[in-house]
Amino acid sequence: MIPGWVRDELEALRASDSYRTLRPLEGPCGPRVRVAGREMLCFSSNDYLGLAADPRLAEGAARAAREWGAGAGASRLITGTLDLHAQLEQDLARLKGCEAAVLFSSGYQANLGVLTALGRGGVILSDELNHASIVDGCRLARARVEVYRHADPADLEQRLRAHAGPSRKVVVTDGVFSMDGDLAPLPEILEVAGRHGAIVVVDDAHATGVVGNGRGTAHHFGIRHEGLVVMGTLGKALGAFGAFVAGPRAVRDLLVNRARSLIYTTAIPPPVLGAARAALEVLQAEPDRIERLAAHTRRLRQGLRQAGFPVPDLPTPIVPVILGGNRAALTWSEKLWDRGFWVHPIRPPTVPEGTSRLRITVSSEHDPADIDALTEALAELLRSDPAARQAPEAHP
Repeated sequence: MIPGWVRDELEALRASDSYRTLRPLEGPCGPRVRVAGREMLCFSSNDYLGLAADPRLAEGAARAAREWGAGAGASRLITGTLDLHAQLEQDLARLKGCEAAVLFSSGYQANLGVLTALGRGGVILSDELNHASIVDGCRLARARVEVYRHADPADLEQRLRAHAGPSRKVVVTDGVFSMDGDLAPLPEILEVAGRHGAIVVVDDAHATGVVGNGRGTAHHFGIRHEGLVVMGTLGKALGAFGAFVAGPRAVRDLLVNRARSLIYTTAIPPPVLGAARAALEVLQAEPDRIERLAAHTRRLRQGLRQAGFPVPDLPTPIVPVILGGNRAALTWSEKLWDRGFWVHPIRPPTVPEGTSRLRITVSSEHDPADIDALTEALAELLRSDPAARQAPEAHP
């Protein structure tokens, strides 16, 4: 028998327009997808470079499966570390310009692991708009957590001054913020953290393969900082699955010994490793994918500004159209769906109350005509709903 509170909670979600459902794709991920019997132009995935269905990644996965099998068979500290893990970790360390890297099964697990290992018993200072996995990592670290104002180095420094005592101080920020598409002011954050002896952790999930010639936030700003710790994912721009943490070798070694989300889980299986290595090869061989992504990003942002949307000029392919309430976001998403566009509505708790939105993401493999068609559809919606012009802007 299902307890009454389960049904009550579901009803409350429906009543507040917060209820979520799953929509299975009927084929591979791409700029055009088939779902619910319809072909849709997809502007909702994180497949920024169009690699999720690339046949070279599929062949890399198949080759690794034929040579190494379907599974790793154990956790990394038992018998689950294969040469494939070590090779991919070396590749990722080179990509990020770091001494070493270690793989995790997901970005969520990577953030839990790095924050609980580095922040335990100390102080963690976290941007107020950081990803949910960072928030949960802070909670599990049993540390004193200070939340600083979004992308505000001055507020960060003020809070660091209040914690001159503890030797363990960790500053953690998204590199590219996943819901607004803005970048952390990483040079200023590193400068502030350095003055107070704090280590800086950057979540590069939405920056890897996207900014800094695909190498991430630090490279976008021209930073080479030997103490920086970077988390990145393999399942967004790189089209595969899993995640990694790159940084000083001593940090990598500490994670191997202290990160529970690494120690107590089965290692990433060989086919996934093979796909990820193939993605890195494509990234190196085809820099034009990143250039196309940047061009499409500029086209979308410029078109939306011309249509009357308050869209900032940023280099990332995440473009929010903030509508305010949950019902407005759902309505606009449904109207776009009827026109053949899949643009997902984002609601609290993923974003702050009152900032429900459409989160538009563009891929290098979209056609310019696809982007123009979406822009015109949004412009039509805005003309029919001029009150949306008063919606709050995204963070700059």
